[in-house]
Amino acid sequence: MPTTALSETRPSPPRATIAEWLAQPEERGAELIRGKLVYKALPSAAHGRAQGKLYAQLDPYDRRPSGAGKPGGWWLSLEVDIELAGEGVRPDLVGWRRSRVPALPRAEPGKAITERPDWICEVLSPTTASRDLGEKLVVYHRAEVTHYWIVDPLNQTLTVYRWTADGYIVALGCGGQMTVRAEPFSDLEIPIGVLFEDASPGEG
Repeated sequence: MPTTALSETRPSPPRATIAEWLAQPEERGAELIRGKLVYKALPSAAHGRAQGKLYAQLDPYDRRPSGAGKPGGWWLSLEVDIELAGEGVRPDLVGWRRSRVPALPRAEPGKAITERPDWICEVLSPTTASRDLGEKLVVYHRAEVTHYWIVDPLNQTLTVYRWTADGYIVALGCGGQMTVRAEPFSDLEIPIGVLFEDASPGEG
């Protein structure tokens, strides 16, 4: 009678822990996704510029609400370690509504921030784009991050995702020289070209 060889099963590698993630050197940009330690690539000039330009555009929100139609009401920050549902992430930009989170979120020594953000933005890099658009999108949806933005320097686009119970939906997709009002920061117009090119607001 023919015999069937039993395939050799290999044990799964042990899952990394939050403690192991937090023990990684700061400069490595480590994240903990689905039990694996992964690392963010060193940002390119285009990546860093788009990140900084967007932060500058949104700066009017990073203060107490001032009334009279002026923006405000957010805490905004860059690249802070956040623990979300057992995963460890370091978003490029992150924000919390002050109406929900009265004080700037802080981490205890040796730990990460655990306060769920209301907005996260990732700036795509060639080596991490699939993670930002795949596994991390799932992590952010599971944690109920209300808005998730993707800035793509290569294609010069901004995509705005809005949380729903069934998954993120695309609330806005834009690029080129468009000027948009993008939720949840709809009080200000954002000239998309400024994020990527040597342009000034109002040009193009």
